[in-house]
Amino acid sequence: MTRGVRLVSVVAALCVQLANCAPDVPTFKLNNGKEMPAIALGTYLGFDQNGIVKPQDKQVVKVVEHAIDVGYRHFDTASVYSTEEQLGEGVRNKIEEGKVIREDLFITTKLWNTHHKREQVAEALRESLKQLSLNYVDLYLMHWPIGLNEDYSNSDVDFMETWRGLEDMQRLGLAKSIGLSNFNQEQLERVIKECSIKPAVLQIEVHPQIIQSDLVSYAQSQGIVVMGYSPFGSLVSRFGVPPGSGPSIDDPTLVEIAKKHGKTTPQVVLRWLVDRDIVPVPKTVNLKRLEENIDIFDFKLDKDEIEKINKYDKQIRYTLPSFWQNHPYYPFEKIENPLPNPFEKKA
Repeated sequence: MTRGVRLVSVVAALCVQLANCAPDVPTFKLNNGKEMPAIALGTYLGFDQNGIVKPQDKQVVKVVEHAIDVGYRHFDTASVYSTEEQLGEGVRNKIEEGKVIREDLFITTKLWNTHHKREQVAEALRESLKQLSLNYVDLYLMHWPIGLNEDYSNSDVDFMETWRGLEDMQRLGLAKSIGLSNFNQEQLERVIKECSIKPAVLQIEVHPQIIQSDLVSYAQSQGIVVMGYSPFGSLVSRFGVPPGSGPSIDDPTLVEIAKKHGKTTPQVVLRWLVDRDIVPVPKTVNLKRLEENIDIFDFKLDKDEIEKINKYDKQIRYTLPSFWQNHPYYPFEKIENPLPNPFEKKA
């Protein structure tokens, strides 16, 4: 073998080695001592005029496999997303390859609104575990404080009854940790006051158009880790995000910050969340963006940069299920013309 060929071989081997090197993702310690990776891959595929978008072919399987290869260890799903089965398949494939073991991974799923009675919670989680092909999840969240009947009419089940069901799941070991999603501060305060097991996590919508300072500060003051979904806000184009409602991906202020750190504007926004001690939950099926989104742990924003991004706050929600706003536990502000209910059962 000539010296030139040997050099090429060494370079090729180094490239392979570097490609297999996952970024060093830090963790947040939960109030029960468990560790949660500081970024999660969301497997929600979005919403359109027909309702929640369902995965095609092995779409989510492939994304999850690649995500594990490039360093993701935290995955977020929900029973209503219809992605639990494909997430489970991707995880199983990587475990069988020897890339990871189950204990390396942190899997979050959520209880849907039609299973809010205490006795229904175990039924729902066992079905999620079956879909995921897992014996337990690392985190089980109550998706909404809103209980619904099977026909999607309003249920009068108190969300504290539902919380008792989640506490049962942690005691049984089917969920290592439990938490809440889409609760407002008053509702969160009630759970903390009346619970037997304190929520470990609160997952809410957080992006530059709704920075949620008060709710985030309160949750964190109570030792509850905040996860932020829809982290890019108006930076990405999708159903439900009206044009001009916030900064675009080429916003001059964000571009200036990104150039300073040698990053992209989406990476800056994800880092803005991490620097606020919030776990971002970006979702994508684009493999290049998947790699870009996790490459945020080699820089930090300074206080002034964080404040510049905070100024985009207009308290705009892109997840606003106003079709539920007459429910007694609806957590958000009401609007004059609520949207039609895409979940409602048709006669």
